[in-house]
Amino acid sequence: MKVLVVEDDQTVGKFVRRGLEEQRYHVDLVGEGLEGLERASAATYDVIVLDLRLPGMSGVEVLRTLRDRGITTPVLVLTAQDAVESKVQALRTGADDYVTKPFAFEELLARVEALGRRPREIAPPVLTVADLTIDTGKHEVRRGTNDIELTPKEYTVLEYLARNAGRVMSRTLITEYAWDYHFDPGTNIVDVVINRLRKKVDHGFKPKLIHTIRGVGYVLKAE
Repeated sequence: MKVLVVEDDQTVGKFVRRGLEEQRYHVDLVGEGLEGLERASAATYDVIVLDLRLPGMSGVEVLRTLRDRGITTPVLVLTAQDAVESKVQALRTGADDYVTKPFAFEELLARVEALGRRPREIAPPVLTVADLTIDTGKHEVRRGTNDIELTPKEYTVLEYLARNAGRVMSRTLITEYAWDYHFDPGTNIVDVVINRLRKKVDHGFKPKLIHTIRGVGYVLKAE
């Protein structure tokens, strides 16, 4: 199995990595939340072991962003926060299991093994909204019988909206997903990409699919 460990305490992180590698797992270890998010988004892992208190971006933020992006990799939260409220928040945000520090490695290993045995949820290869189809495997977009050519960023934003069809997505969530960092609140980069998408996806077609919710963000839906 391939495991990503996101832990800022080097002693704990190296201990977990060594123990898992002794079981012949392939382990990547990172010490910051944003780097963990980038690794988990760019590569395929069987399990993610995630601390909650991380520099830069908290474990809860990492977890929430992964789930918003449709990444379903099982996540085992490993943290010193043992309050019931912390456990409930992590589980409701999308964690699959929870281990508190200090911990016995045998228990951690057993939980990682259990998560690794779970059948993986397979994301639909084709997303459909009205007559818009997005082949997520081939990165191909069609509206009716027409092929639509998109830039990488246009595709990323459109796919994100399609995965969350019917839900209003804020500019902040869109920038975090498509660009992996926070933009200056005054930037109009999202609006620029949305306008380009409207010209390619909606112009000349009915119904219109990309809608603006003033003061909130954008939503992809048929009306």
